[in-house]
Amino acid sequence: MTELRVESLLMPAAALGPPNTLPPLQRLKAVSGGIQIHESVSEEARRYLGYGCGNGILPYGLQDDYDRKREKRALRVAVLENEHLRATFLLDYGGRLWSLIHKTSDRELLYRNPVFQPGNLAVRNAWFSGGVEWNAAVQGHSPFTCSPLFAAMLKSDAGYPMLRLYEWERIRGVPFQVDCHLPEDSPWLFVQVRVINAHDGEIPMYWWSNIAVPESPESRVLVPADAAYSFGYSGQMQRVPIPVPSAPDVTYPTNIGHSTDFFYDIPPGRRPWIAALDAEGRGLIQTSTSRQCGRKLFVWGMGSGGRRWQEFLSVPGHPYIEIQAGLARTQYECVPMPPRTAWTWTEAYGFIQASPEIVHGTDWPAAHEHVRAHLEQELPAHALEAASELGEAHLDRDPEMILQHGSGWGALERLRRERCGEGGFEAPGLPFEDTSIGGEQEPWLRLLDEGALPSASPAEHPGACMVQREWQELLEHAVGAGRGNHWLAWLHLGVMRYHTGDAEGAEQAWEQSLRLEPSPWALRNLAVLAREQGDTALSAERYRQARQYAPEQSALTRECFLALLAEGCAQEVIDLWQEASAEIRSNGRLRFLKARADLELGHFEEVESFLSGPIEIPDVREGEVALTDLWFLLHEKRLAAAEGSPVTDAIRERVREAFPPPQHIDFRMNTESL
Repeated sequence: MTELRVESLLMPAAALGPPNTLPPLQRLKAVSGGIQIHESVSEEARRYLGYGCGNGILPYGLQDDYDRKREKRALRVAVLENEHLRATFLLDYGGRLWSLIHKTSDRELLYRNPVFQPGNLAVRNAWFSGGVEWNAAVQGHSPFTCSPLFAAMLKSDAGYPMLRLYEWERIRGVPFQVDCHLPEDSPWLFVQVRVINAHDGEIPMYWWSNIAVPESPESRVLVPADAAYSFGYSGQMQRVPIPVPSAPDVTYPTNIGHSTDFFYDIPPGRRPWIAALDAEGRGLIQTSTSRQCGRKLFVWGMGSGGRRWQEFLSVPGHPYIEIQAGLARTQYECVPMPPRTAWTWTEAYGFIQASPEIVHGTDWPAAHEHVRAHLEQELPAHALEAASELGEAHLDRDPEMILQHGSGWGALERLRRERCGEGGFEAPGLPFEDTSIGGEQEPWLRLLDEGALPSASPAEHPGACMVQREWQELLEHAVGAGRGNHWLAWLHLGVMRYHTGDAEGAEQAWEQSLRLEPSPWALRNLAVLAREQGDTALSAERYRQARQYAPEQSALTRECFLALLAEGCAQEVIDLWQEASAEIRSNGRLRFLKARADLELGHFEEVESFLSGPIEIPDVREGEVALTDLWFLLHEKRLAAAEGSPVTDAIRERVREAFPPPQHIDFRMNTESL
């Protein structure tokens, strides 16, 4: 018998605060833009690299307000269970499949992090490790990875309950859904995914299901491929055979020294799957219908930086790897999705046991063929297709009960379309109810209903951004007609214009916002624009002015310190630090920026004290080497000062040999590139 219930999961968890009040105007640099493509990568494989990537994350706000103070907290979960499997989903955190227990063997098939600890790895910053993450629509870890999704219960034709997770994704302007069903007496969890492009034009589309499993020296990752596109975070992608000849066997993740992606080149026509099996040939296997054709292995690597990341995201003794499945060959590309199209596919997760002698044998083709044969026996391709047809038959079915609301943006978009005569909201089975509309959407609903955006005090949060073309047209028309012609409307118009690439129009809007009523928000946005236009002096001055209005705003102070350092105003950073409140001075990132200013001024003892003491920067970014850079710069300057010479390449080499950074500051993903 299959059950679906909502429970509380008590676990040590860090606090996650509200989104950053400063709109993320800085455009993200696509990872693909910095990749050097080796000649081994074919022209066909390069075709979409970079497509749909690096456009920034507006209209979402950054989720960078979290700490590392873990307390016992109750997390809301949905549990889907039958005789064979118990699947647990984190409802408030992207609907992540947090645990999948094979009840017969009492075995956890996933890596279940013993703590909830956000780190700076997602497109909106906050991300956490463990479970299966659903990454929808835009490149990178999902905008929803630390946000609630809509959750609903529906009944299958056979009468067992199903869990539906869904949301409205604002960058692409698409709804997506994840229908999870566990038929009675089934040893497989089926996940039916659908994304809908209701636009009249083609859009870039992205999807990767990131599956965390435990890391151990005995575990081998198997996949039906004999080659992969390898990216080792040193800037180059190349096609390599699997396993790599004359090298440690990379099908055993603990043989890999540094953080690495392996995107497997599965030949057309082969059934897509990926598995991580232990010394006894047992473990998790994931397979899917053919649309989800990509498979990947990610490892943090066995270097000091990789080990540090493992502990930073969890606790010592709980390492993991990720086996992943997606729509494209790599994660540095999206795929073109035609207009007025719905894509759907089925994923299956389950336990598999194969012969350990063959799984761990030296004959790689025989090993993955053996696992494929076991998969075909346990879940034949035709049975997966039948499950897919069953899942598709339920996609448009209305839920029987809404378990949880996500954001109100889907409901607002539905209302906009209705008011503007654009027809229905094309997402059958996905009720974006009016009751989901909250404080973030209410000002925009008033623009829609009353023809004007309401104003507010500049001392308050300016509210959530909106950059969708139709909403910009509504706001431009309202202000042009003299309705809601105030500082806040012009502030939002500036963000909208900036998003379209109209820097001149954005500047005019923010200047008009200042003329109507001064605010730190418009000054800060003008500071960002000045920096992007290369005027670092004006940028620093705008930040000074903005911070005078909001000295306790830590995100603004951080940006201000960075602007002052870029302008060579290290002493001013120190002065502002000394005047700041205790809360500002306790911020780990601001302490780091103060240490950078100390280094510029030759305060070596202050920098050494910072680096040797307890350092807690919760939002260290994936790939960030700022702490180790500071360590090396300190010793380079000290050595150069002692010898009465400038810092030379010879001194840099000596420092790297004589002064290896302590592990607590080493987050380098690939030291070969440094």
